[in-house]
Amino acid sequence: MPNLNIGLTEEQRHGVIELLNRDLADQYLLIIKTKKYHWDVIGPQFRTLHTLWEEHYNAITLNIDATAERVRQLGGYPLGTAAGFIEYGSLKEHPNDLPSANEMVARLVQDHEQVIRNLREDIDKCGEQFHDEGTADFLTGLMEQHEEMAWMLRSFLEGEGLDSSGNLTGTETKPAVNV
Repeated sequence: MPNLNIGLTEEQRHGVIELLNRDLADQYLLIIKTKKYHWDVIGPQFRTLHTLWEEHYNAITLNIDATAERVRQLGGYPLGTAAGFIEYGSLKEHPNDLPSANEMVARLVQDHEQVIRNLREDIDKCGEQFHDEGTADFLTGLMEQHEEMAWMLRSFLEGEGLDSSGNLTGTETKPAVNV
């Protein structure tokens, strides 16, 4: 890493770059899964999901580029191989599996929620451990985007119950609303 004078030690920058590369790996794995589901979805929800997932993978593509550029701003080099993404990522693939449309949505909910949990931890580490509020702010923006994507996906499944692992549990009743 080059010797930068931006108010962070080399150790702090190295730590933040490691976090960013893990986040980058998860984003790449998520875009692969989103794109695959975009191609493979069938059934009455085809058009809705096909369009929604196109919006999501376009947003994730921009986030991938921004994350890689943040790594470069800090003097590091972003991951750039499938092997690196699999090694550093926390998301899991489902090779040779063609789930139903609802199962695709449920899996993407799980993945977005995993990314959100990881980003929350990384935001805390950036602020408390590495004193890099700029990256913490950057990651907060990413987290908010994943929260919105997860909400959209969960809303699609409304009426289908999800347990704490994101698995479908059947029909769920809506809470009463006081008017």
